[in-house]
Amino acid sequence: MLPEITKDSISAESALPRAMQWRSRVYAMVGLVVLLGAVVILAVSIGSTRIPFSTTSQIIFSKLPFLSISPTWPGPIETAILDIRLPRAILAGIAGAALAVAGATYQGLFRNPLADPYLIGVSQGAALGAVVGFLLPFNWGGWWGLSTVSIFAFVGGLGAVFIIYRLGRVGKTMPMTTLILAGVALGAFLAAITAYLMITSGETLHGISSWLMGGFSSPKWIQVKVALPFVVTGVLFIWLYGRPLNVMQLDEEQAQQLGINVERTKRILLIVATLITAAAVCFGGIIGFVGIIIPHAVRLIWGPDYRFLLPLATITGSIFLILADLLARTMLAPTEIPLGIITAFFGAPFFLYLLRQRKRAIF
Repeated sequence: MLPEITKDSISAESALPRAMQWRSRVYAMVGLVVLLGAVVILAVSIGSTRIPFSTTSQIIFSKLPFLSISPTWPGPIETAILDIRLPRAILAGIAGAALAVAGATYQGLFRNPLADPYLIGVSQGAALGAVVGFLLPFNWGGWWGLSTVSIFAFVGGLGAVFIIYRLGRVGKTMPMTTLILAGVALGAFLAAITAYLMITSGETLHGISSWLMGGFSSPKWIQVKVALPFVVTGVLFIWLYGRPLNVMQLDEEQAQQLGINVERTKRILLIVATLITAAAVCFGGIIGFVGIIIPHAVRLIWGPDYRFLLPLATITGSIFLILADLLARTMLAPTEIPLGIITAFFGAPFFLYLLRQRKRAIF
């Protein structure tokens, strides 16, 4: 005798896969957090002087308030780990998280898979600001641990987006297409000014070129202390908009009918995503590809639900950029490769591989 099919049994069967998906994504987040910790220790262990993984772990854990570990390692090794390598790894992780979350946010707002954190002029404005900072005859270094270049890059990125927002806004609405067009036009204008200043920069051209290709060559704990609360607050704030971003993927009118204040949500997310992008750029320079590859990779592996996509992209972006920075400083040591080259060189083939695997699974 066949079992009776009821409405309750059907709903129970449909709820089972959904519960399994939630559980698998939560497990994935926990696993990625553990992997992030291991990657940080690995990145700190490898350098001009290789330090055992166990020694590095003990040095880092000895600074935790609830652990007591007697030092059995030389003082210079502890100095190299805590004052040079660890702040660099943490700063790279912060920038990776900021760029990945900002990229996912822009892709959701513009409903465009090619959107990235630099879509509406942050990179062009920051580049122009950085070049101006390089060319100034004075240095404001020491203010919050920021150099003149970092300060001008941050202000330039925010200023460019503010101008684009004013140009692209139509009344009380903010059409995404108009915003993109304004960003393209102003970005080209700012890029032309930047190129002209670089041609006339003389001996500072090498420093400008290095900054524009990204990297964390001289990290300091004060930079981590400035960037960490800034980026963490912005990222957590964006996480709260996971459901509105899900609804906005349908249609703006439907989102409005479901109780989402679309224009207010777009303004808030645009501002916060731009702020965390500018924070990442002012410390690490223009690091491309992270904001495109990480959200897409997470989407292909764990699905498009923004409630999980944003946290998973945060952790994955940190892991990716820490590993990329590790390769940048070790592949041709003692020469350091610009970080933007590493992210594009290794990120693009990996993303193409994921895309191919996904295509096979569908077809």
